[in-house]
Amino acid sequence: MIEAEVHYSLHNFLRSQDRVPFWPHHLTMARLVARALRLGRSALIQVGAGCGYQGRYRLSYLAPALMWHEPVIMVAPENVQQRLKSMEIPRLQQWLQVNKVIRTGDRWPDGDFQGLLLTSPQAWLAARLKQQNDFPSGVPTIIDGVDDVEDWTCSQLTIGIQPSDWDELMLACPLQVEAIRDARVQLTQAMFQHPANPYECHLIALPEQEILQRLYKRLDEQQREASCFYLPKTWQNFWQQFQTDGQLLWAKINRRQGLFSLYCAPISVASALAPIWSKQPVVLIGSALDQDAEAPIYRQSVGLSDLTCLKFSADRHNELIQLYLPDKLPLPNTPQFQAAFIEKVNSLISLSATAPGLTVILVGDMPLKSQVGAILAASFGSRVQVEKTCLDDNGILVSGWEFWREHQRVLPAPQLLVIATLPLPSLENPLVAGRVADYKRSRLDWFRLYLLPTALNELQRAIAPVRDRQGVVALLDNRVLHRSYGSHVLAALSPLARINYLDSSFFSQPDNSADFESIS
Repeated sequence: MIEAEVHYSLHNFLRSQDRVPFWPHHLTMARLVARALRLGRSALIQVGAGCGYQGRYRLSYLAPALMWHEPVIMVAPENVQQRLKSMEIPRLQQWLQVNKVIRTGDRWPDGDFQGLLLTSPQAWLAARLKQQNDFPSGVPTIIDGVDDVEDWTCSQLTIGIQPSDWDELMLACPLQVEAIRDARVQLTQAMFQHPANPYECHLIALPEQEILQRLYKRLDEQQREASCFYLPKTWQNFWQQFQTDGQLLWAKINRRQGLFSLYCAPISVASALAPIWSKQPVVLIGSALDQDAEAPIYRQSVGLSDLTCLKFSADRHNELIQLYLPDKLPLPNTPQFQAAFIEKVNSLISLSATAPGLTVILVGDMPLKSQVGAILAASFGSRVQVEKTCLDDNGILVSGWEFWREHQRVLPAPQLLVIATLPLPSLENPLVAGRVADYKRSRLDWFRLYLLPTALNELQRAIAPVRDRQGVVALLDNRVLHRSYGSHVLAALSPLARINYLDSSFFSQPDNSADFESIS
């Protein structure tokens, strides 16, 4: 069977390679992927945030994909594809002595293709969601990085009306120019009455929806009367989705230019994704999808039904972090928190000054992020940068969660990562508030099913680079110690060694286990 062949070949390959990063689960995962290919049974694999950050697991799915005698589709982001083509695939092909054809593209190759096709999540999802025939059904598909599958899908399903689309609408409907202009003026007045917020967006209120409904009704009546009249495609798609239940409607506002854009997207992507998974066997691979091995919350969010689930434990020897979690700090929602946080950050930076390496300070609150950057720059000068990638060897990066997630792979692993507050989605963000309102309407536990899983996934991915050097993570959110969900946070951060006090030796000798209270 292919499972035995893959096990034997990959085992010998790993033994022959000095430079292959160690990961104890290569053979187990390779057998599972091979079994999924043989039986046509889908699987969901969680490799762990530390392993996911480094991509150590990729040999485990490449070996069976290359040895499988039938075609395979590999869905992965562009940067992952480049690494696979330039490094992992050539090494494996040479060792395995297989000549499987490798192609890259956004559609299925012509002819009787029996090779491995690399494609992007955007191309594959666009074809599947729009029911296009760019990829045949029934071909086993491996999807790498499914932590982001909700975001990928939401991007595909989001329809936006930009300022230029109004001009296009007026050109297409010359008899309704006055009505279109009036609707745009009314919407502009209504949009700019909303108070400004750091997210520069707000949900489209009912009166604003009514303005759009009246305009659509008027244009629809003309379209019925004139057979030669057609709405621009963007407006057709927007109004079709606008009329569908379960949509999130919001506007982004550019107050400086006096412009706005309209957006419409499904609140949940599960119903859109559910039919896709049955079209072919899929092996979905992510880093930190769910606290449970069976991933019930994640599976519900992306419409996955019954499939084989596997979650690998972290390597305690290589992925241990030192966690500083001080008690008696003010809670984040109190006026005293900002001053106490900045004082603690100053102490941590001073203690770590003799240790080489990057310091990263994660601050989700936008106003606080700017204030922290300014205050630290006054003390530490040009070492401090706010969301910049050009940093000194001992630089101090003040960043939000999104910037750090997008750029952490091009920056050195930090020796100190300071986290101001847990990355729980803020209810002050109108888009978050809109999703929470939908959970409430459905009488679902919006904190356990949405806010907490989102925060834990973000947290695990953020600290992954620190695991490389077994650095220090300082979590200054006391809710971890005083809220019932704190145990879930600590479980997500494991393996860890708890630091109960501050000392410069923690930065120079991070592996001195005698100073730690170990938590599995």
